[in-house]
Amino acid sequence: MWRSPLLAASLLLLVAAPTAFGAADDGSMGPVFMREPPNRVDFSNTTGAQVECSARGSPAPEIIWVRADGTAVGDVPGLRQVMPNGNLVFPPFRAEDYRQEVHAQVYVCLARNSVGSIHSRDVHVRAVVSQYFVTEAENEYVIRGNSAVMKCKIPSFVSDFVSVEAWISDTGETYTVSSSQHDGKYLVLPSGELHIRDVGPEDGYKSYQCRTKHRLTGETRLSATKGRLVITEPSTSVAPKLKDVQYTGIKAVARGGSMLMMTCMVQGFPVPIFRWYKFIEGTTRKLAVPLDDRVKQVSGTLIIKEAKVEDSGKYLCVVNNSVGGESVETVLTVTAPLSATVEPETQTVDFGRPAVFTCNFEGNPVKTIGWLKDGKNLNHEDATLRIDSVKKEDKGMYQCFVRNDQESAQACAELKLGGRFEPPQLRQTFAEETLQPGPSVFLKCVASGNPTPEITWELDGKKLTNNDRLQVGQYVTVNGDVVSHLNVSSIITNDGGLYKCIASSKVGFTEHAARVNVYGLPFIRPMEKKAIVAGENLFVTCPVAGYPIENIVWERDGRVLPINRKQKVFPNGTLIIENVERQSDQATYTCVARNSQGYSARGTLEVQVMVFPKISPFSFGDEPIYYGQAAQATCLVTEGDLPLEITWSFQGSNLSTQMGISTTKVGRKASLLLIDPTLPGHTGNYTCTAKNKAGVANLTAKLNIYVPPRWILEPTDKAFAQGSNAKVECKADGFPKPQVTWKKAAGVVPGDYKDFKANDPNVKVEEGTLSITNIQKANEGYYLCEATNGIGSGLSAVMLISVQAPPSFEIKLRNQTSRRREPTVLQCEAKGEKPIGILWNMNNKRLDPKSDSRYTIREEILPNGVLSDLSIKRTERSDSALFTCVATNAFGSDDSSINLIVQEVPEAPYDLKVLDKSGRSVQLSWEPPYDGNSPIKKYSLEYKISKGTWESDIDRVMVPGESTVAGIFNLRPATTYSIRIVGENEIGQSEPSDTVTIITAEEAPSGPPTDVKVEPVDQKTLKISWKPPDRDEWNGEILGYYVGYKLSSSDKPYLFETVEFSKEEGKEHHLQIAELKTYTQYSVVVQAFNKVGAGPMSEETRQYTAEGIPEQPPQDTTCTTLTSQTIRVSWVSPSLSSANGILKGYKVIYGPSDTWYDENTKDTKITSSSETILHGLQKYTNYSMMVLAFTSGGDGVKSVPIHCQTEQDAPEPPSALKALVMSDSSILVSWKPPEQPNGIVTQYTVYYREEAPVEGEAKDATPKSQKVPPFQMSYEASGLKKKTGYEFWVTASTNIGEGQQSKSVILAPSTRVPAKVASFDDTFTATYKEDVKLPCLAVGMPAPDMQWKVKGTIFQQNDRMRQLPEGSLLIKEVTRGDAGEYSCYVENSFGHDIVTHQLVVHAPPHSPQVLLTSTTTSSITMKLKPHATDTAPLHGYTIHYKPEFGEWETVQVGSQTTKYTLENLWCGTRYQIYVTAYNGIGTGERSDYLNTRTKGSKPVIPEATQFIEVSTNSITLHLSAWLDGGCPMLYFVVEHKKKHQQEWTQVSNNVKPGGNFVVLDLDPANWYHLRVTAHNNAGFAVAEFEFATLTITGATIAPQPELRGKLFPFKIPEWLDLEVFVALAATVVVIFVGIIVICVAVSRRSRGPENLRLRDDVVYNQGAGPNSTMRKQHPQGGFTDELGYIAPPNRKLPPVPGSNYNTCDRIKRGTMRNSNATWDPRRHMYEELSMNPHQARRMMPGQQPGSDENVHQRGMEDEICPYATFHLLGFREEMDPNKAMNFQTFPHQNGHGGHAHSRNSSQSMPRANGRYSRVNGPNSAFSPEYDDPANCEPEEDQYGSQYGPYGAPYDHYGSRNSVSRRSVGSARNLPMNGSPEPPPPPPRNHDNSFNESKDSNEISEAECDRDQLVNRSYGVKGNSREGMSTEEMRKLIERNEAGGFQQQQHNGGNLGLSTTYDTVAV
Repeated sequence: MWRSPLLAASLLLLVAAPTAFGAADDGSMGPVFMREPPNRVDFSNTTGAQVECSARGSPAPEIIWVRADGTAVGDVPGLRQVMPNGNLVFPPFRAEDYRQEVHAQVYVCLARNSVGSIHSRDVHVRAVVSQYFVTEAENEYVIRGNSAVMKCKIPSFVSDFVSVEAWISDTGETYTVSSSQHDGKYLVLPSGELHIRDVGPEDGYKSYQCRTKHRLTGETRLSATKGRLVITEPSTSVAPKLKDVQYTGIKAVARGGSMLMMTCMVQGFPVPIFRWYKFIEGTTRKLAVPLDDRVKQVSGTLIIKEAKVEDSGKYLCVVNNSVGGESVETVLTVTAPLSATVEPETQTVDFGRPAVFTCNFEGNPVKTIGWLKDGKNLNHEDATLRIDSVKKEDKGMYQCFVRNDQESAQACAELKLGGRFEPPQLRQTFAEETLQPGPSVFLKCVASGNPTPEITWELDGKKLTNNDRLQVGQYVTVNGDVVSHLNVSSIITNDGGLYKCIASSKVGFTEHAARVNVYGLPFIRPMEKKAIVAGENLFVTCPVAGYPIENIVWERDGRVLPINRKQKVFPNGTLIIENVERQSDQATYTCVARNSQGYSARGTLEVQVMVFPKISPFSFGDEPIYYGQAAQATCLVTEGDLPLEITWSFQGSNLSTQMGISTTKVGRKASLLLIDPTLPGHTGNYTCTAKNKAGVANLTAKLNIYVPPRWILEPTDKAFAQGSNAKVECKADGFPKPQVTWKKAAGVVPGDYKDFKANDPNVKVEEGTLSITNIQKANEGYYLCEATNGIGSGLSAVMLISVQAPPSFEIKLRNQTSRRREPTVLQCEAKGEKPIGILWNMNNKRLDPKSDSRYTIREEILPNGVLSDLSIKRTERSDSALFTCVATNAFGSDDSSINLIVQEVPEAPYDLKVLDKSGRSVQLSWEPPYDGNSPIKKYSLEYKISKGTWESDIDRVMVPGESTVAGIFNLRPATTYSIRIVGENEIGQSEPSDTVTIITAEEAPSGPPTDVKVEPVDQKTLKISWKPPDRDEWNGEILGYYVGYKLSSSDKPYLFETVEFSKEEGKEHHLQIAELKTYTQYSVVVQAFNKVGAGPMSEETRQYTAEGIPEQPPQDTTCTTLTSQTIRVSWVSPSLSSANGILKGYKVIYGPSDTWYDENTKDTKITSSSETILHGLQKYTNYSMMVLAFTSGGDGVKSVPIHCQTEQDAPEPPSALKALVMSDSSILVSWKPPEQPNGIVTQYTVYYREEAPVEGEAKDATPKSQKVPPFQMSYEASGLKKKTGYEFWVTASTNIGEGQQSKSVILAPSTRVPAKVASFDDTFTATYKEDVKLPCLAVGMPAPDMQWKVKGTIFQQNDRMRQLPEGSLLIKEVTRGDAGEYSCYVENSFGHDIVTHQLVVHAPPHSPQVLLTSTTTSSITMKLKPHATDTAPLHGYTIHYKPEFGEWETVQVGSQTTKYTLENLWCGTRYQIYVTAYNGIGTGERSDYLNTRTKGSKPVIPEATQFIEVSTNSITLHLSAWLDGGCPMLYFVVEHKKKHQQEWTQVSNNVKPGGNFVVLDLDPANWYHLRVTAHNNAGFAVAEFEFATLTITGATIAPQPELRGKLFPFKIPEWLDLEVFVALAATVVVIFVGIIVICVAVSRRSRGPENLRLRDDVVYNQGAGPNSTMRKQHPQGGFTDELGYIAPPNRKLPPVPGSNYNTCDRIKRGTMRNSNATWDPRRHMYEELSMNPHQARRMMPGQQPGSDENVHQRGMEDEICPYATFHLLGFREEMDPNKAMNFQTFPHQNGHGGHAHSRNSSQSMPRANGRYSRVNGPNSAFSPEYDDPANCEPEEDQYGSQYGPYGAPYDHYGSRNSVSRRSVGSARNLPMNGSPEPPPPPPRNHDNSFNESKDSNEISEAECDRDQLVNRSYGVKGNSREGMSTEEMRKLIERNEAGGFQQQQHNGGNLGLSTTYDTVAV
């Protein structure tokens, strides 16, 4: 019971006591807010609120909530609660429980620990009681055309929490702030108003409601009323005026970053104009507000998006119309959130050292800055807090507060004591003890610190001193610790209590307390009177002794405390009274201590509450007090205990009577201060101090005495030595402090003073002192010093500053010019103190006028110096010198120099040379000449055409004089000019320099061709004509033209053709472009080119090709039967894009369907409409109809036949009628069907009647009739009268009605019935292999005998033919042999009869006859004739034809065709042709093969002299020298190389035939090889030429010497011809290798593995069609070489302008006819080739090598681009590339060969475009395809129809075991089974839409160059002759030309010998 309260009291004492001043490194940290409460907390009484506050620190800080006045905040049940975690909670409450001191209060969160305490920002808490409110939308009155602003009226008691969310019109539109369009009609302002611009009468019919939202409760509601616009229509003009006075002087506040709008509520008529201005801060000047994306103006409203603090200021809205004006001011404040930081956040400062804290703050506006230290105001308002000397009490937490009216922000920092001093620290203390009375007590404390602390002892708060029973002693140990002892001898009960030892020094203190309990009765030590100041907290502990104590209580006036809320009593005897007041708390308090036995002790404490003095604010008045007037102030103490002592102090010092100041005490609480008269020294702070026992209070007021200026130091005249630093003081005092200024007199006398130049660094005025650094004579003069402070007129003083100077010259050095041979005068004027002597020097030597009569000197005395003249009568070049004038006086000397420059015209510039030149400019340089002592102002470059004169044809270019390099830029290309240069200075021009002659370079033509015309030739061709550009735009010699064309509707680049230039002056050029689209508009441009490049294109010319035939038939063709003879046909026109012209009309081709094959049965009707009616048709006939559209170009495509049947009609009469007697009463009538039944016969009607007995009598009018079914062709009329004649006739009927009657027959019954046949003679048509029945219906009595004859032979019954019981003959499965005549013969005793039938058997036709008539280069004509035995009508022929290496194609022709021509065939190509005929039964047998060929041959190589024209840097190739062999030339490939180089340089791979081709960029005087490959459809020819370019002078060079001695290291005899030797050696090697190959081949033919045997059919036939392969076998079953690829450097080809064309661009990929091989783009680009092709694909059973089925199914994968050169690297890629074998890919025959690639095991080096090389495996022929190597994308076969069956152009190089070749002709020189020829690349005028690659001109040589075959080995290594040089091979070839080569070719050419070597040396 006793221990716990005492411990609590001791802890409380420790907390209440001042904290120890710890060291900086003790690990403590002051409190810092983690969650600081916000500035404002608004909440509804229904929701409540919770305000969070937490802080961190060490030790953990305590959170306390206080009010703004510092009083603590406690719990208010149900309304406010302080949570243990520091949060302040406001629970929801009822409206009647609202308390303003709780719910409308400013709170502060305080965090404190042992280091210090900090305050949070002010927290404005506001609770809102939910109240009902109503908003109203008000009507707005507005003048028409003005803008209106509608307002939403919100009650003031909720206006802070309710805002307008949207406006809603009665039509349902909603307008919000976010959705408003700033330039729209409606705009919702951020303040909630609805802005409506350009109000019109229609706006008066709308009404609007505002929708508001309560931001605390979230409640939204519509306004109770609807507002509308009341629009007035002004009758007169109205000046702009404010709508309401309240809109003047508006203050607007907006948050930074938000959008704000400032309205200008002014209306007028006419509608006024609004302008916004902003005042410059602090001035009355204003500037127009700049409008941009952020600042906009809508009518009179200024809208600012994302407002910035800089936007704050005063704005002016100026409104004007034609009547008047108005203005409205608005003060805008853009706020920004306040924030603050203190730097440094923590600083450790040693005792006595200074400390500085800086407060950095942001935000707007900032009204006040304040500082707190541990929660106490420091009354410091500056942003920087400085502590000059840190003391121990300065340690703690410092805070900077920034505030405005709306918010506040704070930041804190901690000040720690530095480590140089160590605060006291207790190292040893005493513990609590409980003792019996009697023994002595020994208490000990040990402390340390720096400085050494002192230890004192207290008992119950009272200091202990030595006495007879109590001794205190202390000493300092050797280590600096202080040891203190407290000895109590013979302790008694009254000695008990709380003992405390306190260790203190100047840097801090620390203490320890513990109780010493002594058993005994309670005892209370006497307590001294306690005096406390009102407002403070009373803290007292009852000094109790005795033990044990049961309880301690405090009483007052007999009442046990506490008796009010301010009093708190603790069990340990501690009494706390908060905020003591005299009236309620001053009293005598009694402490009562009791023990358990009921003993008690009492002690009294008298508490005296003293009132602190409080001084009422005072001042010296509001009016200014001037010097000499009286001043007084009264200090009144409004409250405070008496007695009061009131004193005055001035500037912190006591007043003295000597100052003329008197004080008078007025009553007990006032004092009067009187100053009379006031003096300047009386200005300062006067402090009134009131002091009583409670404390001291003071208040300060400042007195300002306004004193006019008076001199402290008046300036006087002064003299200074020149060059010294001068200072003149001018000081004055007064109040306000005078401003001292200096001025200088403008002249030599006082007056007209002017300010100093602001930029003069030598003259400064600081605090009234004039300083002149390095004073000069120019500073001499009168100066004025003025002192003013606004009181009186001020002071001024004039003084003279004199400068004592030696002679001086104003100009130390100057230049003077003189023209040569003219007089001149040199002057120098010296200023300074006289007398002054002057001497002249020339180039630092004394000038004696006597030595040269041309010099004269004279002097003139001036008021301030001396003037000396040096005259020269006639200047010479030698007078150009430095003349020096030396002046001397008593103070020193000075000199001035004159640089005399004798000037003359410059000399001529020299060394004029050409630095660079181009077509239109030349860059020149020259050496500057002697300038004649006058700077050359400019140079004049003079130039003229060489033929012109310098007088009349000169042009000039002016060049600045400092330049020695210049250019002339307006020259004409390819022109000779003469150039010279002239220099010019101030004196004149020089002579011209030497002349330089230049020839400008050529340039591309600068003008387009003229008179460009485009005319259509036919449907596929346009003719383009043009004339050359103007002559002055050629810029050189025009070499030719590029003609570009494209579809006008296309955005693709032009395709260009090249045309040779015609040298005939003004000749018109022509070009025909073929293979164009029919009736399509093309755009054509033409540009000229010379050897430099191409000129500009001509204007685009557009033209259509001629009309063609429509490409599509009419669509939706339908037919409708109208009658039995009319049909209506209708259709839809074909699309315009397919019309190929203007449709002229339509043709309807129609005819009976059963004879549709016969053109003679068809009719044609022409119409221009989209339907027609066909008349005159056969009745009930099925018709076929086709429709085609036609243009002027011809008939278009026919539509698919449609079929319609005409309607039925009445039939024609039966075609024949017979009446046969059957008996005496019956007659058999038979008939044949009508020839035109006109429908389906439904019945026959047989009519008969008796014949009139007497001639002339009428017949029976009503004949009898009998209906017979349609399948019955006879009728037996019975019941007739004997011997009576009867007339019979028959009609046929359809569903339309009865037809005409047949011819009648008359017959009478008879008893004699002869044999007759009722059947009619007829022709029967049977289809092959069908059954047929021939009728023979016989009558007769007796029954007749019947006999059939077949083709005149009596019929013998067999399995296929038999006679039916009724007499008909049945023939089963008729054949062609059954056709013929069949007769049926009947006979009886009364007669006989016969009927004959013709049987026609329709079978497929026999093979027709085909005869060759003629051939041309592109056509074959043949005659067609059907087989003579064909009886069935032919429907037509099918012609089958194929080129030698191509695919079969077919064409169908009509049956009447007797001669047909196959068009568009390949020139010089062999074709196979056969024909089949077909009829209604089927297709017959084929005819015999017709083998023929079109005319034409490969190109013919020309003579070199006719072909090549040699120049210095180029050669001209006359392409027309080549003969085309009858087949038009396609293109040329041109390559060249220097003679001893290995690599060929490709100039172009698509040189167009005709005209000339120029090879440029050759080196002069060099031997070259030229290789030209000419292509046509019949093949190609390769020619190689050797030539030498001319020298620069145009001369020829000698042949190069042989390199015999350089090729071999050993000596070769002179008699040995090296070429012969090499050729012989090569021949021996070839023969030897050939013998080995033949032996091996023969042995393998019969022995060895099947797959390795040599077959007879293995003859190289690359283009032999789909069934041919080339077997290149290897003993191991495949190639084992690894392939490596090294791409040579990229080599660009000369591009055709506007085109990306190159060889590989022409190459296609995709279709391989007659094979299933396709290229698979998904396969990896670097996939290895198969080691064993048999593993890749095994042959299916029954497949034979070389068959179609043996083609690989894996796909083509990637191809090697044709005409590309590769290097084979042997077995590893690491081998030396220089030793690699070269090979070249070949062009593809466009899929006609039917070959596919197998893959060998090879590894291909990666290439930039992901391609790899490939070697063919067994059972496959090498079949490269054209493709686009720029992208190698698969494409459709776009040129299959153009290239035909041509094989690879170099096949006979690559796969026939041949060695390298040079000039090789077409394979037609080799009579082999195939004729491999090269296909041309697609013509340039073809649609190359697939060629879109932009990099095609940059593809590497290995990919795209069509490198030639010289010096290369191709493909197959076996049996090749390795190691032979080109020259050796050439010799060998030449020796084989004459003899056995043709024979070997005839034998198959399998030895691989070369063809002719065509080389002509130039």
